[in-house]
Amino acid sequence: MSYNTLIYEEADGIATITINRPKSLNALNAEVLQELLDVVENIAQNEDIRVLVFTGAGEKAFVAGADISELTQFNPLEGKDFSEKGHEIMRRLQDLPIPVVAAINGFALGGGLELALSCDFIYASEKAKFGLPEINLGIMPGFGGTQRLARIVGKNIAKEMIFTGKTISAEEGHEIGFVNKVISAESLMEEVYKTAKTMAAKGRVSLNAAKQAINRGMDVDLATGCHIEIDTFALCLASADAREGTSAFLEKRKPDFKGSLKG
Repeated sequence: MSYNTLIYEEADGIATITINRPKSLNALNAEVLQELLDVVENIAQNEDIRVLVFTGAGEKAFVAGADISELTQFNPLEGKDFSEKGHEIMRRLQDLPIPVVAAINGFALGGGLELALSCDFIYASEKAKFGLPEINLGIMPGFGGTQRLARIVGKNIAKEMIFTGKTISAEEGHEIGFVNKVISAESLMEEVYKTAKTMAAKGRVSLNAAKQAINRGMDVDLATGCHIEIDTFALCLASADAREGTSAFLEKRKPDFKGSLKG
């Protein structure tokens, strides 16, 4: 797959998307959003891909937000369309049947933080900076930031970040709960791929079931969430991965998962 604003790579069941506009600090414009929609849709249909890694080109930024030069040209209807497209990308990432890891190598601001929050978890360089600074421009987050950040860190911390527009360090992001691990800049991608390879070796069916159970369970009461888990657990038992995994355990060998989500 070839794109103007993205670099796409695939190896050993792991796909990597690098947002490639380093001169603009990888800012999100309409072209980037459309290409992200296309690449994520292709990944969703490709059962050879078991893990997706997101990062940004250059050393300064993951994504420094939306492209302000484009944003200033929008009327309200165009702004709504832009926001809806951003939300669609975030939803598709959240719903992908595989784990998605954000590797944050620099600024993750505005739409960049919103993109990272739509991934399953975040590994960050010590140099990474995070924030939702839209309030400083007289606007507000438009790609899900008011919703996902509050669900992860709590509404009061989310309000403080959004109302002040402040930027925080990777370590602060780790302390409040949306950064899983802080790593040296030199070791970031090595650590990300180490974790990605661990996940890629697991069963595709069970990974998808666990991801959906967690995501769906977050929006319901505990009893309903437990019923979601019961159903997804039962579906796992019907898969080839479950038969392979349990057989490998009993036979004291390493499992070779080849299960499909297509039956």
